[in-house]
Amino acid sequence: NDDGQLNVGSWTDIVQVSAGGRHTVGLKSDGTAVAVGYNRHGQCNVGSWTDIEQVAAGYGHTVGLKSDGTVVATGAIGDVSTWTDIEQVAAGSVHTVGLKTNGTVVAVGDNDDGEINIDSWTDIVQVAAGYGHTVGLKTDGTVVAVGNNRNGQLNVDSWTDIVLVAAGGHTVGLKTDGTVVAVGSGDVS
Repeated sequence: NDDGQLNVGSWTDIVQVSAGGRHTVGLKSDGTAVAVGYNRHGQCNVGSWTDIEQVAAGYGHTVGLKSDGTVVATGAIGDVSTWTDIEQVAAGSVHTVGLKTNGTVVAVGDNDDGEINIDSWTDIVQVAAGYGHTVGLKTDGTVVAVGNNRNGQLNVDSWTDIVLVAAGGHTVGLKTDGTVVAVGSGDVS
């Protein structure tokens, strides 16, 4: 707790949380946000946010999805102020991803490993942003991924019947039968 990222004991009326590199963000039931922890890049400066439906914390940034489908962000991240029709956001190590209502995806931030090369993605129903990679769940239950594959975290081509994806330094998928598949460091799939 060197940076105070665990100091959430006084939080109330929280409906969603997200853990970043060294900070924690909470979404309150009234659509406002709270944050604690390391704030070198301003990633905890969410006190003025309103009408928020989802929060996502990256390594040095925080993203909020507003009820009108626009996005707000603070910290070390690219410009998301022009994003519209967004239904879900994900924050990676140094990139942010937004899922649009039409099933396409937008992204900003570092692209050192191709982690924001998502322009051709369609029919996406959920996104996840990890440490240098991005994952998309398609309507047919398959998964696409781009970015850093040093540990095999992009090896999702054979996955089917997936209902939820998550990404860190690895990639995890929840299957329709309740089982889990994973690739990356410590591959268990």
